[in-house]
Amino acid sequence: MNAEVIAVGSELLLGQIVNSNAQFISEQLAEMGVNVYYHTSVGDNPERLQDVIKVAEKRADLLIFTGGLGPTKDDLTKETIASSLGTTLTMDEEALESIKSYFVKVNREMTPNNEKQAHILEGSDVLKNEHGMAPGMLYKKDGKAYMLLPGPPSEMRPMFSKYGKQAIFTLLKKKEVIYSRVLRFFGIGEAQLETELEELIDNQSNPTIAPLAGDGEVTLRLTAKHESKDVAITLLDEVEEEIMKTAGEYFYGYNQDSLVEVGFNLLKEKGLSLSCAESLTGGLFQAQLASLPGASSILNGGVVCYQDEVKQKVLSVKESTLTEHTSVSEQCARELAENVRELLSSDIGMSFTGVAGPGSHEGHPSGTVWIGMAMEGQPTKTFRLDLGGGRNGNRMRTVKYGWHFLIKALS
Repeated sequence: MNAEVIAVGSELLLGQIVNSNAQFISEQLAEMGVNVYYHTSVGDNPERLQDVIKVAEKRADLLIFTGGLGPTKDDLTKETIASSLGTTLTMDEEALESIKSYFVKVNREMTPNNEKQAHILEGSDVLKNEHGMAPGMLYKKDGKAYMLLPGPPSEMRPMFSKYGKQAIFTLLKKKEVIYSRVLRFFGIGEAQLETELEELIDNQSNPTIAPLAGDGEVTLRLTAKHESKDVAITLLDEVEEEIMKTAGEYFYGYNQDSLVEVGFNLLKEKGLSLSCAESLTGGLFQAQLASLPGASSILNGGVVCYQDEVKQKVLSVKESTLTEHTSVSEQCARELAENVRELLSSDIGMSFTGVAGPGSHEGHPSGTVWIGMAMEGQPTKTFRLDLGGGRNGNRMRTVKYGWHFLIKALS
């Protein structure tokens, strides 16, 4: 079965809200074995919505609409679909009673236009709305199925999960499972990763492999289809093993994992404390860690040391280091990491010093960065980066590299 998700609402086209409904529905349909080839957004305009319906009917078996089921004049989804399909609207008495009960409960007068929310396509299967007013529905005609869902995610998601999915299952003749897994990589570009996995990607069939770059990271979405979920997972395991042989050194997590979460969990598992000395990053590394519940068990503290005077007086960086090598140097990063670890009695000290930009500093071009990592009982490590982005991009990438190096050390 092929589906198209159609979001109705001018607010989507104006950029006032994000269409998170389409993402949620597509994820759910993928697990059910329903292909989604198109997402469409259309404003609150009957003529344009009818055009969208005609196009979607040519390329999809199941049309899923979100939005436009409310009480106002611009909520015209039901009316437009009824006109397009040559059917009428009828009152769902159970939904009407539920709406009336709500207004009695909140001690508010029910205006006549609220009755409109209880209208359904005649002959459709009703999907109860247990978190709002307007019910959803599934209507079938000439081998096509039309599902109408409310726009607010707080209403749409529970309705689709409890009633919508079951209604779609009744339409399916062959119940395949589509199961996806996202592999997350850092420290390698999308082009390089695709080149190294070129043969594997070129020969893909089931599972499929889809690279995606974003925010300095690269992900691979693996998607397998089979009637058995266990078999689908086995297929994913096999292709993941092949990928790891080539790109495993850059891998750090799955699905929604982030570098900071993976690093935090490793620190917590090993019972290690951390402190930071941050120059160009200005506390970003610590802020990311502090955003996670339980960070107090890991983060002892840190120092934002933009000025050389602070590096000397607070973190005991030698004056000779700053005069002979400058603050943007391996030597400075080393002393900062070692000294902040000792100062704050931590197992690990991290340091970040460099030139965020846009101009050069002390003879070093924008994007020149040194990261230091001092761990108890181990030689201090330093890492040089030559970044080419803008000021804040350089700062954010520096923090990500800090987590990347820490994860590799702890792993």
